[in-house]
Amino acid sequence: MGLGARLPDFPWDTLAGAKRVASAHPGGLVDLSVGTPVDPAPQLAIDALAAAGDAHGYPTVWGTSEVRAAIRSYLESRWNSVALTDEGVLPVVGTKELVAWLPLLLGVGSGDAVVFPECAYPTYEVGALVAGARPVPLDSPSALPDDTRLIWINSPANPSGKILSLDELRAFVAAAREMGAVLASDECYGEFAWDAEAISVLDPRVNDGDLSNILAVHSVSKRSNAAGYRGGFVAGDPAVVHPLMQVRKHLGMMVPAPVQAAMVAFLGDQQHVEEQRERYLARRAVLKPALEAAGFRIDHSEGSLYLWATRGENCRVSIDWLAERGILAAPGDFYGDAAANHVRVALTASDERISAAASRLKP
Repeated sequence: MGLGARLPDFPWDTLAGAKRVASAHPGGLVDLSVGTPVDPAPQLAIDALAAAGDAHGYPTVWGTSEVRAAIRSYLESRWNSVALTDEGVLPVVGTKELVAWLPLLLGVGSGDAVVFPECAYPTYEVGALVAGARPVPLDSPSALPDDTRLIWINSPANPSGKILSLDELRAFVAAAREMGAVLASDECYGEFAWDAEAISVLDPRVNDGDLSNILAVHSVSKRSNAAGYRGGFVAGDPAVVHPLMQVRKHLGMMVPAPVQAAMVAFLGDQQHVEEQRERYLARRAVLKPALEAAGFRIDHSEGSLYLWATRGENCRVSIDWLAERGILAAPGDFYGDAAANHVRVALTASDERISAAASRLKP
């Protein structure tokens, strides 16, 4: 059986009918189904990318000393990380790549369980299937299977926007260490926390100053409107990160040199991130009450770039209702059986399109 036969159908293909309906609206489509940034990348990174354009030599998988220093500085200053070493940080070719390949690269396989949230980004499950491991959607760290080798957590979460508390994070760290499993924390939406504090697993409040068994995964895609750059990084336990780097050397998983230079610029500047936060916060302030006035309840959504909305009905009914108004959202069943009555509504549209959606939602 080929690999493709083991994987689920690509979920976005099932939205074609709703997209056709929504696109026929007289005011045009308002696409709130995807989380791709629509605002410009900061000029400082574009300039750094251009300046590094004469990249005639191969980059290294481990990255330049400058990009490793930028990663360490960002995580320590912004996320209160335990002091990191070069052996504990690694640039990656966008974090979706890392999520998908991490089980295989860690040697997780047949007879091993990969645990991820019950309502989750589909690539956690895909990564387990690619490695031949057993995917286990599970929210409780107290109920881990005995064969657990890798645990994914995601805070702020995609799709629900849920933010894990300090106590919840500590419980996952303790459970992973007791099991001898790696805890990988997907923190790519960390800069966008609205109603609660987003805390990194690298924070000593979570890990007691010990990075054993811990990985944190970050990206410039959302924080810096740079999804097209494919720049991300993983940091944490050097005993996990450094062997991961050695395997990736054999596979040629290297971030292009100009992108590494741009990452240094991205990570060295927080002002553009704060400006983007304000844009999303303003769009959230328009869209959230409009959805509520249209009969939706907003659950979680303490952070991330989405509103997790339900009308107490199957998500596909809600998707069709929105499509009739020219709005395309993501059905909750993309993210697991536990999410079948919700839709994910993205804030990643222009101010004009967000306003158009709010107008169309009026009773």
